[in-house]
Amino acid sequence: MIRFYFHPTPNPAKIALFLEEAGLAYEVVPVDTSKGEQHAPEFRAINPNGKVPAIVDTHGPGGRSVRVFDSTAILLYLAEKTGRFDVAVEDRGELLSWLLFIASGLGPFSGQAVHFQYAAPDGLDYAVNRYRREVERHYQVLDTHLAGRDWIVGDEYSIADMSAWGWLGRASRVLKGAEDPFAAYPNLKRLMAAIDARPAAARARAVGASHPFKTINDEETKRALFPSNYPPAA
Repeated sequence: MIRFYFHPTPNPAKIALFLEEAGLAYEVVPVDTSKGEQHAPEFRAINPNGKVPAIVDTHGPGGRSVRVFDSTAILLYLAEKTGRFDVAVEDRGELLSWLLFIASGLGPFSGQAVHFQYAAPDGLDYAVNRYRREVERHYQVLDTHLAGRDWIVGDEYSIADMSAWGWLGRASRVLKGAEDPFAAYPNLKRLMAAIDARPAAARARAVGASHPFKTINDEETKRALFPSNYPPAA
């Protein structure tokens, strides 16, 4: 059994998609990041970085209980564990390259674009423009790569596509005000349509839907999500 520490945000969505695609048995453990539950000692024992997603595989290699945190690490772990949605040996370098492109570029810049467009104080136009333009650049890199191919790596759907799906699924929020965020990126639109057409995608989007996650963006939420912006309590 896999314990899946979850909040309905882009990075956990990638793991939900893999779990549903692979048909693995798992238990959802809600972590309400707007309430600061990611900072609890019990969760920090699983992910010292205080972020979701994380998993604990109680039947890991050798029968040991294994913790894995960071969405890219979890995707690689699950692909290796199950032999599903991985790539051929000759495509391994390509897979790692695109996973890290998403993990170090597309994902973080998308997150910062959201932060500066929705959460940061007004007047930070430079930061808004910087992150928005970098998201667009990353979109263009991936869109260009996808020209003439169905999937990001090789000829089959893989964890690279799942990883991209997590943040691309929030494109309308990332590219604030865009009527069609994929208008300039037809290959990304095609990729998203192909993944969304898979039954597992709908099931992944429904993960955690019954849990009453906090949705109010109040002072508690800001302190929970952005603790480095606040001085430590005396």
